[in-house]
Amino acid sequence: MILASVGEDFFRAILQGTPSGTVFALVALGFVLTYKTSGVFNLAFGAQAYISAALYFHAVNQWGWSTVPALLLSVFAVAPAIGLVLERTMFRRLRTASAVAKLVVAIGLNVALPAIFELAVRYEPVAGRTPTGIVPNGASVFYDPFGIYPFSRDELAQMAVALCGALLLAALFRFTSIGLSMRAVVESPRMTEMAGIRADWVSAFAWALSSAFAGMAGVLIAPRFNTLIAPDFFYLVVVAIAAAAIGRLVSLPRALAGGLLLGWGTAVFNTFAPDWAESFTFLEPLTDNITPAIPFIVLFGILVLWPAIRRLREANDPMAGVDPPPPAPPDYKRHPYLTMGIRAFTLSFLIILGWVVFTQADVRWLFLVTQAVVLSIVYLSITVITGFAGQISLCQGAFAAIGGFTVFQMADRWDVPVLLAAVAGAFVAAAVGGLLSIPVLRLGGVWLALATLAFAYFFDAVVVKFPWVGGGETSLFQGTRIPRPHLGPLDFNDDKAFLVLALIVLVVVSSLVIQLREGTIGRTLRVLRGSEVAAESIGISPAKARVAAFAVSAFIAGLGGAMLSMHQENVNYPNNFAPATALFWLVLVVSLSARTVEGAIQAGAAFSLFPPIILNGTILAWILRAEERVPGIFPVSPKWRFVLFGLAAVQYARHPEGMLEFSKRRSISRLDARLFEKYPHAGHAKLRRARRGEPAARPEAVAEESES
Repeated sequence: MILASVGEDFFRAILQGTPSGTVFALVALGFVLTYKTSGVFNLAFGAQAYISAALYFHAVNQWGWSTVPALLLSVFAVAPAIGLVLERTMFRRLRTASAVAKLVVAIGLNVALPAIFELAVRYEPVAGRTPTGIVPNGASVFYDPFGIYPFSRDELAQMAVALCGALLLAALFRFTSIGLSMRAVVESPRMTEMAGIRADWVSAFAWALSSAFAGMAGVLIAPRFNTLIAPDFFYLVVVAIAAAAIGRLVSLPRALAGGLLLGWGTAVFNTFAPDWAESFTFLEPLTDNITPAIPFIVLFGILVLWPAIRRLREANDPMAGVDPPPPAPPDYKRHPYLTMGIRAFTLSFLIILGWVVFTQADVRWLFLVTQAVVLSIVYLSITVITGFAGQISLCQGAFAAIGGFTVFQMADRWDVPVLLAAVAGAFVAAAVGGLLSIPVLRLGGVWLALATLAFAYFFDAVVVKFPWVGGGETSLFQGTRIPRPHLGPLDFNDDKAFLVLALIVLVVVSSLVIQLREGTIGRTLRVLRGSEVAAESIGISPAKARVAAFAVSAFIAGLGGAMLSMHQENVNYPNNFAPATALFWLVLVVSLSARTVEGAIQAGAAFSLFPPIILNGTILAWILRAEERVPGIFPVSPKWRFVLFGLAAVQYARHPEGMLEFSKRRSISRLDARLFEKYPHAGHAKLRRARRGEPAARPEAVAEESES
């Protein structure tokens, strides 16, 4: 009797998990299709799914369209068009770029595309409005063929579409010439063209087809969400990667099986977990929160435990050597006059800015400036792990949240001084970062990024719900209050006093980062960023360097997260540290400059001050000296921030040092050349020869030139 009951529950769970599993499989098929034919980890897949789902919902509810026209527009017109545009304008030019560069570009698009769509059609998500499916009465009419679990019409439609999609792709790759051509293009577009195949056309077709799969998956899964918002659809990307990883990212049948296994596994866990929790009460907090994290656990486990994934060969064109070498970065040796001028200008600007802030700024502007300073501390962690080490970490938000939650717990439970708790939070984050780096030591590039992404979403779905971390769901919703620090007679409750404290911390951390860059660890990380094999050949241990980079980066992020929580007097996890927010952090720093301290500071200023100063028209009002003269187009939607910086990250493949740093170097190089022409001082002959690539002059020649 017991076995029969267990078997019936198991079969019911399989039936319950099949609809969601088929949608996961549909997403995985599209993801594998893109990777198989272009070598791109398309993290913008979720953004494409969101656009189709939101457009379908908007057309049906706002424009009054019927189901068929709305479906044709959103899935079979707009979705393939987006794929064609992305392939034509961006990814076609990245065929020979590194996998990390392609990943950064995809992350930038994931940030920019939803904002572009919402601005274009004036779409605003409305909480509590559940989207409708593609079949009439899809959520209210049920069929129970087995007498155990009733399927809704929406679920039957999901299973039917996923099955048809899988059969279509199988037939395409097995029986058509275009399928064979698609597999050949990823190996070498030029060699494919030598055989008379238009590689560009094949690649464009593959991207259009993959985007149609993304659009259909978005429309099918939309009724499962209470509100259509872009971050929820990024969950689909993680599920797709986990399912595709089961098929080693190249097998469509295994990707289909992986999606189904994820759906079935989640349903089976939901069915039997309550019984486990009743028998073992200590498992109750875990079983209550583990369900949404199953794909992240699967992805992390596969990446860490399955060597076959790590040994996958990236798509490299054997004829890529026919490309001309990229232009060298502008020379960065400065004329002494230029160096003195830059330092004088910077010092004058900071003095004037400080005077304006401390004497003229109101409460709102003090808050924004302080937020910019504190975020600069957090962004320095990205400078260390991405700028110095060349690794993409997508869990910096989790490290920062650890710092904030540690301050909350220590101040709330044990009445520990807040500044001491902030330092403790930084060390806790460093310990977590160091421990996380151990299982992922053998991962590199895109695999490391995916592992950290899985950790970030596991932290978001499970860890923050524990009372000893985030205080439980009640605290997360009502607020995790944190007091401002006191240091003897100094009371940092005053906004100006706290700004001074934040500036001191920023200066100290910036100095430490500069010392790290110029020290042994920094030089080691730069060598590893260039070539890990070459580094090992000269005795450098990549494992030790990566553990150190992760620990230092997590320490800085944890300290910045603690400062941010003290500044806002609240951890405010959903708005400050969620995975989607951390993705935008990376985009912001990378698009400006990930390799310099000033790049992190500029990114902090851009995050906090760009919307109120630029998008709200404040700077124009200052110039015109009257708010009534500001054109009516202001204030501009804050979504433009995601558009501008998301698209700026697309330039990472050409300028990994960042657009701002590239522009600065180019401008300085031009000014430098003019100064050397106008002031060709004899004492700088050696420097001029070095700039021209000439051999250094003999000491006696330099002395003669100096005397003359």
